[in-house]
Amino acid sequence: MGIEKGIFQRTELLLGKSFIEKAAEKKVIIFGIGGVGSWCAESLIRSGIGYLTIVDSDRVCVTNVNRQIMATTKTVGKVKTDVLKARLLEINPKAEITAIQKIYNPETSESFELDSYDFIIDGIDSLSNKIHLIQTATKTNACFFSSMGAALKMDPTRIKVAEFWKVDGCPLGAALRKRIKRIGGTSKKFLCVYSDELLQNKGQNTACGTEKCMCPKALEGPGDAELVNHEWCSLKAQVNGTTSYMPAMFGMTIASLVIQAIEKEN
Repeated sequence: MGIEKGIFQRTELLLGKSFIEKAAEKKVIIFGIGGVGSWCAESLIRSGIGYLTIVDSDRVCVTNVNRQIMATTKTVGKVKTDVLKARLLEINPKAEITAIQKIYNPETSESFELDSYDFIIDGIDSLSNKIHLIQTATKTNACFFSSMGAALKMDPTRIKVAEFWKVDGCPLGAALRKRIKRIGGTSKKFLCVYSDELLQNKGQNTACGTEKCMCPKALEGPGDAELVNHEWCSLKAQVNGTTSYMPAMFGMTIASLVIQAIEKEN
């Protein structure tokens, strides 16, 4: 048994050869590869997804190390999409991984050609860009999943999956629904991963919190000049605390929704 075939042997044992064949042909795009998106990406590649596009404009910050799968003390300052792509190809060298260091917003939306994907996954933090992606993605034929906020949470037993308009007890979900309803709603229903738990920060923001990010930036290599020193820390109105495991569990839950959708095609 070759190593590429062997890595999916246990998945095939559970879900069958037909699932492995179908997963290898699916095209998935993930917007935002932070605590949720990075773990989702790895789970999908380990499950046999053959085509994955990862989109994020950021570089690894030292504050990412507690929860993002590609963030270590050795990768601080490096482009997130590049570091994660390298990791995913170590898992499955035959996977086609497209890494895009770009911000998703109304101006860049069309460049992603969303109609070409089977699955679109939203892991975006920016409220306005998240709203635009939700409205745009629900106009396509792709299966769309969205993550609500994973910060300020500790209890994994309170993670839930619900249709967007039925998400209950999540402030982000409520804010999104209010604004989306005001501008015309969505073109179809979609599932969200969320939790109704809401804790309060006990500590204070320091260094790479609400102040200007001081993480070193890797300037070597080609890239978009506007993104060389890009970072989000100083742009956020509020930075919330996050555990190591909750964003990962959100991401893995979304990955499970993709896998279940493919399995139901068999």
